[in-house]
Amino acid sequence: MTDVPGASQPQDQTGGPVLDRLAFERLTMAHRRALKLHCYRMMGSLHEADDLVQDTLLRAWRRRAQFDGRGSARGWLHAIATNACLNAIKVRSSARRILEQPGRPPTEGPATAGLAAELSWLEPYPDAELPDIADGEPGPDARYETREAVRLAFVAAIQLLPPRQRAALLLCDVLGWSAAETAQLLGGSVASINSALQRARATLALHYPEGRPLQQSRPDRDEALLLERYIRAWQAASLEGLVNLLREDAIYHMPPWRDWYQGRQAIRAFMATVWGNFAGYRAVATRASGQPAVALYAQRHQDPIWRAHSLHVIEPMDGGISSLTIYIGPLGPGLFGAFGLPPVWAGPKV
Repeated sequence: MTDVPGASQPQDQTGGPVLDRLAFERLTMAHRRALKLHCYRMMGSLHEADDLVQDTLLRAWRRRAQFDGRGSARGWLHAIATNACLNAIKVRSSARRILEQPGRPPTEGPATAGLAAELSWLEPYPDAELPDIADGEPGPDARYETREAVRLAFVAAIQLLPPRQRAALLLCDVLGWSAAETAQLLGGSVASINSALQRARATLALHYPEGRPLQQSRPDRDEALLLERYIRAWQAASLEGLVNLLREDAIYHMPPWRDWYQGRQAIRAFMATVWGNFAGYRAVATRASGQPAVALYAQRHQDPIWRAHSLHVIEPMDGGISSLTIYIGPLGPGLFGAFGLPPVWAGPKV
């Protein structure tokens, strides 16, 4: 529960307190990152999440007389944010974002399907935005930790849900709201919310037979060693070193290209076709969507400058890489700013 400071605030026509700007900023500041994460899960887009947080705060400011200071500021703001997301989904061309084009089989050999910039691609989330969000904050009914519910595979799976089911699952299973609270926000009965939850959970079960992502979200020593080996392989321009880190059944996505690959040999065959396109690489460790990640800078032949090339999100499993999602141009370099990374690497050549 959040009490609003400022006993001398102006009053609305009913005699209740109205938040002044300073009190409003104090009230909302602690919830900005949680709101952004919630909007990201709903939309699958960093840029849309940023815009929707601003829209949420503007709506909250205009409706501040409705908040009496005795209720939960977190619940009030998430209710506004959820409705803003649902409205935004209604007017955009696609209700969900994807990691692979639906119904498209894996490619073998060179990438021939080409760029699909017109499709809505799922974006990764910077872990730097997560530390202030306590895992203990969600309510008692939450089924997922904050960090595991931001993993790429999880967000891609919930994007398959209709918007209302997606909102119900996020509010109940991720934020820990009760069915009654969720029904009050989304409209309808508690029974309708429970029905939506049941359908949403059934869809997720197709992706997570155990009921949740199998990988824990906490980095460990094995994960750190895997990331170090991955960085060394790129900086040594060792294709074999990179391929040896992949599991036999590894999956390779490269948004916004339509092509995707399945299996170590298929991934190797593709990468061999593009491996010599650059003179060298500089890899910088980061974290994205609760997973180890690498920002890759590339140096073109006859060009001494190391330019932003791609953002790699790694899914580790049993000491190897089970999934590799590489965001490449024009999508990849555009994400560097969100991760606090410059478009050009000024460090020494490695």
